Amino acid sequence: MSGIAEFRTVVLDCPDPRGLAEFYSRLLGWPVTYADDEWAVVSDGGAPKRLGFQRVSDFRPPTWPDPERPQQLHLDLTVADMDEAEKQVIEIGATKHEHQPSEDDSFRVFLDPVGHPFCLCRA
Repeated sequence: MSGIAEFRTVVLDCPDPRGLAEFYSRLLGWPVTYADDEWAVVSDGGAPKRLGFQRVSDFRPPTWPDPERPQQLHLDLTVADMDEAEKQVIEIGATKHEHQPSEDDSFRVFLDPVGHPFCLCRA
């Protein structure tokens, strides 16, 4: 089936595009392909493997699971070794969220350095 458009980029609002791009570059192993004070991109060869980061001067991070400022979106990332991946994401600046809704530890919720949630998921 042919669509109207082709997927290009998931873009996250943030206060520091370069800084957040560096975090996701280390997390995903994708190089920063562009960065300035307003916009940055990490990519593994272009769409659809591309994340963009745009500066928002009054950025307010999500407060999930509090519905006042919901997560709006989150990334699910597959890992081979959950414990080792958790150790590594914390070393590069993530924090483990206090709310862990997985009953069987099939995924764990973390926050990037500016508060966006993401999940590490078992393969």
